[in-house]
Amino acid sequence: MNESSPILNISIFGVFVLITLFVVIRASRNNKTAADYLAAGRAFTGPQNGIAIAGDYLSAASFLGIAGAIALNGYDGFLYSIGFLVAWLVALLLVAELLRNTGKYTMGDVLSFRMRQRPVRAAAATSTMAVSFFYLLAQMAGAGGLVALLLGITGSGGQAIVIAVVGALMIAYVLIGGMKGTTWVQIIKAVLLIAGAGIMTVWVLGKYGFNLSSLLGAAVDAAPKAGEKLLGPGLQYGKTGTSKLDFLSLALALVLGTAGLPHILMRFYTVPTAKEARRSVVWAIWLIGIFYLFTLVLGYGAGALVGPDKINAAPGKANSAAPLLALELGGPILLGLIAAVAFATILAVVAGLTITASASFAHDIYANIIKKGKDNGNGDAEDKTDEVKIARITAIVIGLVSIGGGIVANGQNIAFLVALAFAVAASANLPTILYSLFWKRFNTSGALWSIYGGLIVTITLIVLSPAVSGTPTSMFKNSDFHLFPLSNPGIVSIPVAFLLGYIGTILSKDKADPVKQAEMEVRSLTGAGAEKAIAH
Repeated sequence: MNESSPILNISIFGVFVLITLFVVIRASRNNKTAADYLAAGRAFTGPQNGIAIAGDYLSAASFLGIAGAIALNGYDGFLYSIGFLVAWLVALLLVAELLRNTGKYTMGDVLSFRMRQRPVRAAAATSTMAVSFFYLLAQMAGAGGLVALLLGITGSGGQAIVIAVVGALMIAYVLIGGMKGTTWVQIIKAVLLIAGAGIMTVWVLGKYGFNLSSLLGAAVDAAPKAGEKLLGPGLQYGKTGTSKLDFLSLALALVLGTAGLPHILMRFYTVPTAKEARRSVVWAIWLIGIFYLFTLVLGYGAGALVGPDKINAAPGKANSAAPLLALELGGPILLGLIAAVAFATILAVVAGLTITASASFAHDIYANIIKKGKDNGNGDAEDKTDEVKIARITAIVIGLVSIGGGIVANGQNIAFLVALAFAVAASANLPTILYSLFWKRFNTSGALWSIYGGLIVTITLIVLSPAVSGTPTSMFKNSDFHLFPLSNPGIVSIPVAFLLGYIGTILSKDKADPVKQAEMEVRSLTGAGAEKAIAH
């Protein structure tokens, strides 16, 4: 009974892919303008967008990575869940409504509102591409490990083929459906994921008489090496002073990163009003919060029923904890269903990331830099068609690059890889967004210093960190060129990016346009004029 059935798993995958492709093709029928393709025609309600945000945000890291981290490291693994959830309060209170009022399609719209268009849009697009790439690495690595487990593939060559197939499907979703199709895939995936996790949570608790203490005791008994350390802080991050600092750095990146993630920010533009943007975030917080409570039970349940030794021996290691728990609970059928949900999770998130990165290139680089703004909603129908065409070409390129990166990153813990994306977002994007919205003196020079400086510092520290080389769990295990002691650079890169934005503004002779600044302040806080600007 407890054996995975590759034929059954492929069949369930196939049914899901066919259903979602049908939905995407139906949604694509109304993709006539750039607003339709890039912002779903702003036709989604707050609750619909909230479910889609949850679908976009609850990535493979949330389901596979966190469940595995809790199974192996207990309390320290659950801290990922806490960080990911608390981050939404920052997004709700500081950026959601304000961004919806001042932007049109991308983060570049907000930053260029009162600054020089071309340099700021180029910087915003560069940052969006970088964050999207790091996030895509995590999802592709998750796809490789998950499908390898289900199909019994052990060699790296077979997993590389799996990653390539996921990439091809992702490209198809984006090319055909645009933001509308991607949004519906995310809604379907969010419902399936939360329902699937909920069923497994009740099932696990039922095995222990719905007594959480009994479940935690069983998890401790199944991991004699860790013992009761599973229930308290320090098992993963408390061994040395450096590891404690690494945890603080990770927490900072998770809490501040969400408000700078471009694929989350872009979701605020798919609703008709700022009020709906706020409603969508409230819906997202509830759904995400409930899901992360499920991960606590799923993680400890996997530790108790599957055991850390079996999890570590599986093809995806920690990322295999949730699928192995499904196999233990309900045999091959439940494993196939849960794996299809996890597969849906990966497809929905990579599609969201790809549409965001391609939209940023098409709208910020092509329409507003190469075309010099003639395609900024004021051009003719052909110009709008050009913008969509460029977005589709960019999606293909991003898909191919992410396939290559996913093959290299295969085997890494997904939650950790996503944390690197959060560090880039928190360093390169968040300081610039907050300064732009709240600091009257902030100017073009400050924005460029903040984005490029934050990006360069973060990526340099990641490349020189133990995450890339020098340890048995590094991406390049046989090399050692790490000079920076922390795996996550957030504790250094985020304050540096804020400082660079301040220094760049103070040293520059550029003066902020007081009229534009006042208009942006009124629009961001009240929404006055926002709908008219978007209509154009």
